Amino acid sequence: MPKFKPTSYPQGIFSPIFLCQQIQKGTFEYTLKILIDEALDLSAFYSRYRNEETGASAYDPRVLLKIIFLAYSRGVTSSRVIAEFCQYNTLFMAMSANSRPHYTTIARFVSGSHEEIKDLFLQVLLVCLNRDLIGREMFAIDGCKLPSNASKEWSGTIKELRKKKEKLQIAIERIVDKHTQQDGSKSNTFCQESDEKYLKSLRRDVAKISIFLESNEEKIGLSGKPVKSNITDNESAKMHTSKGVTQGYVGVAAVDSKYQVIINAEAFGQGYEQDLLRPTVEDIRANFTAIGYQGDIFSGVRLTADNGYHSEDNLSFIYAENIDAYIPDNKFRSRDPRFANRDHHKDKVSNKKTSQKKKFTPDDFHFAKDLSHCICPAGQRLYRNGNNAKIKHYRAYKFKGTKASCGPCTMRGQCLRKPAVTEARQVSYLLGKISNNSSSYTEKMKAKIDTELGRAIYGMRLAVGEPPFGNIRSNLRLDRFSLRGKEKVNSQWNLFCIVHNIKKLHNYGGSFA
Repeated sequence: MPKFKPTSYPQGIFSPIFLCQQIQKGTFEYTLKILIDEALDLSAFYSRYRNEETGASAYDPRVLLKIIFLAYSRGVTSSRVIAEFCQYNTLFMAMSANSRPHYTTIARFVSGSHEEIKDLFLQVLLVCLNRDLIGREMFAIDGCKLPSNASKEWSGTIKELRKKKEKLQIAIERIVDKHTQQDGSKSNTFCQESDEKYLKSLRRDVAKISIFLESNEEKIGLSGKPVKSNITDNESAKMHTSKGVTQGYVGVAAVDSKYQVIINAEAFGQGYEQDLLRPTVEDIRANFTAIGYQGDIFSGVRLTADNGYHSEDNLSFIYAENIDAYIPDNKFRSRDPRFANRDHHKDKVSNKKTSQKKKFTPDDFHFAKDLSHCICPAGQRLYRNGNNAKIKHYRAYKFKGTKASCGPCTMRGQCLRKPAVTEARQVSYLLGKISNNSSSYTEKMKAKIDTELGRAIYGMRLAVGEPPFGNIRSNLRLDRFSLRGKEKVNSQWNLFCIVHNIKKLHNYGGSFA
């Protein structure tokens, strides 16, 4: 067997290290250092300090930004871990000039610099613009929903939280009564100790709910109805994601198509995105005005967004602003001839998956081409019993099954909301939205986006808007927000978007040597 020199990775060595030599040219950390030291103005951070004449010296914001951005670029957001890196990792020691800030200093800097971080985002955006990384051909607006540092179990309307408090108080009374009856008994010592711990936990929960109810009012949604508050972070929201319901924020970003540079970023504590289009468009304009761009930034630019941002009000705003936008309605795919045979593939879904659906929707019914009848998931025929009916703001054809076919059907539980009361299923086929004005903005957008060119332009949205989210979530490993409150979460979202843009500068912005 050949001989090899012995190796030992856990060993320690005493070696002279020159910190400036650890930051090699051509690396991301070198670009980061040159950018912060030479290209960015950090005077906005200096106004926070009041130690010119008295007080201890503070850590330079340039040092803190370097180690924070370097850590975020590697998927590390914990202030404790960043502080440890500054003590043991040679590269972090070099970037911090061996100053070794405490983790509380790092945490306060991130959570308390909302306005300064926004200004920093604009400065990096200006560098991207000057280095010709923004093509101004297409902007894509999209968002990703991320959990926050709050539990969805502590969400509810004021009425639901009061009811939860009452239930907890009843549980406390039961345990107290149980202990009263067992006083003097030594046989259940272990159970009593366990109950005492549980009792303390319940009392803490009751106190937590009581404090929240005393200092907070009901949150009202866009529909005018109460929406769920959250005791831990009341600015976050419950939202539906591909992984189920989560408590968190949606990070919205507007992306330029040339190199996927993020031109605007903001986090919102709401699950629906429909009313976020207008503020995002206005923020894009404000960002470029702030960095000195002359003229209308949307002139000659195509704006794309998915159907979550579609509404008549949004389209009215877009047309009034003279923006060349492509925002589809939720029936866009059904009108696309390339998806004409989608029902053929739906038929291949296994019975097991079909049985797992809670309720059948109109999409599960197969409508005849002449709309004379439709076939239900059980294979029974429903006959048309209403022509040009009005359902809310839509024209529709109505179809209804027979008692003979729906009565003994084994799928009544999936098909009917009230199987014990409703005799037969009714389903509607929507023909289109009723509008007093035949040239409504939705109809105008349909005519524009349903063309071959319109579908091709909108199809580019995925290639423009999705890569930044993939980079931030997969490469930078931002899988949840670690802070609470919209301002702090927004700062963290902006920091990750800044790191994303700095990486674009490093890869495509030319030499920083």
